[in-house]
Amino acid sequence: MAEPLDYGDRARIGLMVPSGNQVCEAEIHAMLPTGVAALVTRLELRGSSEAELLHMIGSLEVAARLLADARPRLIGFHCTAVSTFAPSMAGGIVQRIQDATGLPGTTTADAILGALAALEARRVLLVTPYVASVHEREIAFLAAQGITVSGGAMMGLNTNAEMAELAPERIAAQVRAAAVAMPGADACFISCTAIRSAGLIAPLEAELDMPVITSNQVMAWHMLRSCAIADAAAGFGRLMDPA
Repeated sequence: MAEPLDYGDRARIGLMVPSGNQVCEAEIHAMLPTGVAALVTRLELRGSSEAELLHMIGSLEVAARLLADARPRLIGFHCTAVSTFAPSMAGGIVQRIQDATGLPGTTTADAILGALAALEARRVLLVTPYVASVHEREIAFLAAQGITVSGGAMMGLNTNAEMAELAPERIAAQVRAAAVAMPGADACFISCTAIRSAGLIAPLEAELDMPVITSNQVMAWHMLRSCAIADAAAGFGRLMDPA
């Protein structure tokens, strides 16, 4: 007999993701516990130029209202590069979601800050696939929140399609190199919703003896906690452990 379908009767969460993203849905669905479902829509974003990033939020209200029709508990804007574009960006996005739908809103930036606070991490390694301008804006965003980026790496990729093709082992190698070059970090943040990083979290934590977080992991964690759900699928790192 086939397994019963999971319709998200405990909670349904709404997500707006970049149109070119091939990765985040699979990773987030894998992290959600039984009874929680992610309902996803897309906003146009393929590349990393400033104009493309800012264009992504041009039709924010339209997408948010479409998700609201399905009655999720909350709606998340899930793009790291856009939500960390400037210190005030995430707050403005949340307000627009809430004004358009009457539902609670959140962003990847909120999830990142919440996860780092939960882990008591103030000094982090930052590994990204981004071009320099995006990577540097993320460092500035974290600095504005009192979080120091002590080391890390960027890989210079421009499009979501390129990021999806990035081999997980290449990401892991960058993390290991950063940890050797700049010891003493409280955590490592592997940033970007469009890279295949979920399977790296637990092995790198065991190898490096530090928490490892990713953009998709923190969003899943943050939205679950926002719904007062303490459990999550096993195997995705210390952050997701209810203990």
